[in-house]
Amino acid sequence: MIERPSIAIVGAGPAGLTAANVLDRSGWRFEVFEVEQSIGARDQGGSLDLHPQEGQLALEKAGLLDAFFAVARHEDQEQRVYDYRTAHLIREIIPEPGKGDRPEIDRLLLRTLLLELLPEGSVRWNAPINKVQAQPDGRYMLHSATGVMGPFDLVIGADGAYSKVRAALTDVRPNDTGVAFAELWLSDVDRLHPDHSALVGHGMMISLHDGAGIIAQRNGNETIRVYAAFRTTPGEGGWPTVSLSNVTKDTLRARFAGWAPSLVSLITDADAIVAVRPVVSLPPGLRWPQRDGLTLVGDAAHVMPPLGVGVNLAMLDAAELAEALIGSVDWRQAVREYEKVMLDRAERISVHCNAAFDEMYSEAGAQAVIDNLDGR
Repeated sequence: MIERPSIAIVGAGPAGLTAANVLDRSGWRFEVFEVEQSIGARDQGGSLDLHPQEGQLALEKAGLLDAFFAVARHEDQEQRVYDYRTAHLIREIIPEPGKGDRPEIDRLLLRTLLLELLPEGSVRWNAPINKVQAQPDGRYMLHSATGVMGPFDLVIGADGAYSKVRAALTDVRPNDTGVAFAELWLSDVDRLHPDHSALVGHGMMISLHDGAGIIAQRNGNETIRVYAAFRTTPGEGGWPTVSLSNVTKDTLRARFAGWAPSLVSLITDADAIVAVRPVVSLPPGLRWPQRDGLTLVGDAAHVMPPLGVGVNLAMLDAAELAEALIGSVDWRQAVREYEKVMLDRAERISVHCNAAFDEMYSEAGAQAVIDNLDGR
């Protein structure tokens, strides 16, 4: 007889919900615990491009690929690189109609898609997990401000960069890359900001120089998200830094003095600064002592700088873990084998991702982006 473990999934982001969908398709039971109070309790972040062999493959395993294609923004796959001083377009990628293979989807829409087919009540909202505690019988209890849940045979940590499940496996925490992103929004861009709309196009634009960058991305609902990237720690080039404690439009404008006015106006014309986030990363090749009953997916296992791979790897991790469980006679061995494949893959990609990010926010700047685009 095949043993089915009792499963807790900590985190109702794309990774946790992908695992839940794959398990649910095969009739497996689980409980998902999420810190947020509801699906729309906070902004979910910018648009995502899902890759064919990663995010899209995960959705196929979850039975949601056709639903994704029906709502994804196939037209928003352009990529542009601008010179920081002149705003001259130095590289542009515009897929031919019907040829682009990485359509965009807003995070909230993706989350809604992943929740639609799950059984009612399978996600417990407003359930922040503060601690994972081992029991003498090898199972685990989840401690939350709202109570203690469990025991569970298997706890899947899909709870992001500062994972509480990872804390039960290792003391390693993410490192600060020395770069932070200030996020700003431009709303109703086609009507109110036609010049900005034309500059960004249908996709993403980026301009980098000397440890700083202005990135803008078209989202759904005629919204553009702008990311002003800046160094918070000085590097070899001695570039100016910005403190996280006093980021305003004025401090950002000072940091981007000498940049093309059309690029800086993406910051000054924005509705407001909505968030300032330091960029963090786990050490490439991170491993932990394997422990039956605990495992990780996505950023909980291998958070990397934001270069478009994070959510794709997270969803693939989750789908492969769920499939390994469903197809196994020994679920504990299935988790061990999943972890080896996942960690080996993450190490290869993380080494490249961290190196590319460091190069982008160095003196190499825009050339590093061009090299990355040409190698995609």
